[in-house]
Amino acid sequence: MELNREQVLGDLHAGVCVVKFTKANGEARQMQCTLKEDIVPPATKDDPISQKKVRAVNEEVVVCWDIEKEGWRSFRLDSVNEYSSVGI
Repeated sequence: MELNREQVLGDLHAGVCVVKFTKANGEARQMQCTLKEDIVPPATKDDPISQKKVRAVNEEVVVCWDIEKEGWRSFRLDSVNEYSSVGI
């Protein structure tokens, strides 16, 4: 499945997405995730991934907030098997 990074990021900022992907260890994973500001917790000094600062961006990886695990997670675009935007 080929995904457009900008479209995925737009969907994540607009609401909740369900992503089914294969982890690096080969395990299948499903995640409900978002980047919507009213859902994602505020940035803290203790959680560097939540801070908006300049750093090298890997265009093949999307970092997002996992709603169920309540933590920052990531997935590789080329490992996605299913993807849907469910809104909110």
